[in-house]
Amino acid sequence: MAQACEVCGKKPVMGNQVTHRGKAKYLGGVGTKITGITRRKFRPNLQRVHVTTANGTRKAMRVCAQCLRSGAVAKRIHKTPFELPKTSAGK
Repeated sequence: MAQACEVCGKKPVMGNQVTHRGKAKYLGGVGTKITGITRRKFRPNLQRVHVTTANGTRKAMRVCAQCLRSGAVAKRIHKTPFELPKTSAGK
């Protein structure tokens, strides 16, 4: 199973982890030095959510947090909202 968002396709990307040593000049030091650069992977924040699709079926999807916050995905409704029973006003 790939670590990718099923809505926008966001997937892990490679980058660098940079290690610093020393005290910054503006804090009274002689400056910071880079003591090591290693490769690392930036992973998307994937959440497994139950979604109602456009045709009304429900399925579980792996969706990134950005798609959830933007409203690109509608989460499944577990219960219908509570409604008061309708009564006649003329009693």
